[in-house]
Amino acid sequence: MADTALVDPATGLTQAQLAARHGLRVAGERPSLTEYSRRLWAYRHFIAAYANAKLVASYSNAKLGQIWQVLTPLTNAAVYYLIFGVVLAQKEIPNFIAYLTTGLFIFNFTQSAVLAGTQSISSNLGLIRALHFPRASLPVAATLTQFQQLLASMVVLVGIVLVTGEPITLEWLLMVPALLLQAVFNAGVVMVVARMGSKSSDLKQLMPFIMRTWMYGSGVLYSVSLFNRLPEWAATLIQYNPMLVYIELARHALLEQTPLLNESLTQLWLVAAAWAMAAGIGGFVYFWRGEQEYGRG
Repeated sequence: MADTALVDPATGLTQAQLAARHGLRVAGERPSLTEYSRRLWAYRHFIAAYANAKLVASYSNAKLGQIWQVLTPLTNAAVYYLIFGVVLAQKEIPNFIAYLTTGLFIFNFTQSAVLAGTQSISSNLGLIRALHFPRASLPVAATLTQFQQLLASMVVLVGIVLVTGEPITLEWLLMVPALLLQAVFNAGVVMVVARMGSKSSDLKQLMPFIMRTWMYGSGVLYSVSLFNRLPEWAATLIQYNPMLVYIELARHALLEQTPLLNESLTQLWLVAAAWAMAAGIGGFVYFWRGEQEYGRG
């Protein structure tokens, strides 16, 4: 009797067959990965506009407005230099100011993206429930917002590097592929934490501690040569820390003399590309698999 009730007496077709005939799908059904990628690309203008709006809104209540895009990294650099450059006197590093600020700005790109991405789903539930769009647009927009912040920071960083005596060389051009690889890596990580953050509100409280620990383990504030004091297996493992890799690439590009944990540039680039591919693809697939879950509950 149950099967009979599902058959349309006029056509003799079941409800499932009727839905298929008219192209109807289950509401919120997860599309294929290829179709999902196509839809995300179709929303690229929405992503760019949303990222710009978030960037402008983040400074809307400040009197100096978007000038804080420059003042914030500059102030952070000044504070850390006072502590590690003056108080702790890291004299063994040539041009410690440029060394420190390069590490800070590169790491801050990932840190800010991850912290924003953790809340990219949970803080936009109203938008998610009101509109139908690929939910990956939100973590991607969070990454794009921080990339725009990074561009402002790079202006400050270039000024610091020049003022402290570093010459302009062709190797500066290597910053472009290095930052693009880091951006892809960030996008993947952001999509992972976005899905995790949509399930657990406690992740928002835990993530700052995780990022701070990651910063201390990435040679941001001190010479990476200190890692050579670790057991050989630990020092080898640290060489594959993605943030240390991206920071070392940036320092090598901008600074003439800088201590590097991994002297092989070829290996650095290969590891950087591998992390970008693994995080970018893996994070995208992981986020896509939870597409139908976002905004429910």
